[in-house]
Amino acid sequence: MSTSVVPGASGAPSATGEPLLSLRGVSKSFGAVQALTDIDLEVHAGEVVALVGDNGAGKSTLVKVLAGVHQPSSGTFLFDGRPVTLGGPSDAIDLGIATVFQDLALCENLSVVDNLFLGRELSPLALDETTMEVRSWELLRSLSAKIPTVRIPIASLSGGQRQTVAIARSLLGDPRLIMLDEPTAALGVAQTAEVLAMIRRVSERGLGVVVISHNMEDVRQVADRVVVLRLGRNNGVFDARTVTTQTLVGAITGAEDHR
Repeated sequence: MSTSVVPGASGAPSATGEPLLSLRGVSKSFGAVQALTDIDLEVHAGEVVALVGDNGAGKSTLVKVLAGVHQPSSGTFLFDGRPVTLGGPSDAIDLGIATVFQDLALCENLSVVDNLFLGRELSPLALDETTMEVRSWELLRSLSAKIPTVRIPIASLSGGQRQTVAIARSLLGDPRLIMLDEPTAALGVAQTAEVLAMIRRVSERGLGVVVISHNMEDVRQVADRVVVLRLGRNNGVFDARTVTTQTLVGAITGAEDHR
């Protein structure tokens, strides 16, 4: 595999330090179908890694492995240098891995604050309306979110604002790594810029970030490194600041083999 790794614009650490997340030789099969074969992946704290590939490349399966939805058939999964086994999504969350899927899973009839704390009703913090509102504002302001009030219904928000709420909700559990599935899909230019800036702010908090995207321009703007999957296998790791869109497209389509 061809590899070019240097610290990114956000100050992400170089690959010489111990990664927060490390996959070694991870494979996943569903019966006779081999979805992933010998996947290697590293993500450092404070680093944005873009995961790209064509439809059927294995991105969704890999994300679900990292989120605990699927268990790998073979390979090693290390988190903070320790071998781990995820028996389900709750194990991933307890470990410190949060996932924002493309559908966002927001309740449109509920307010921003209600969505942020939805599912946390058993927490003492969630029972205090004032504390919930204060915590919501603190979190949204730390992300420089452009949301007028936390009492506004989700149905009244733009696509970019909804993405912001979904990301903020994932951060309430104090994760160490967050995965974002197509966070700029169907957004306008201004909203896309806001979401990309927010992703950078999340990484600057010291979190590892994995972004799945089909938009090569967005990838090159926000990521430190780009990991290409093709037909369920690694096909290159690139420095996002120097790689060209042509090279990425070549690795994605198979015109260039970087294994």
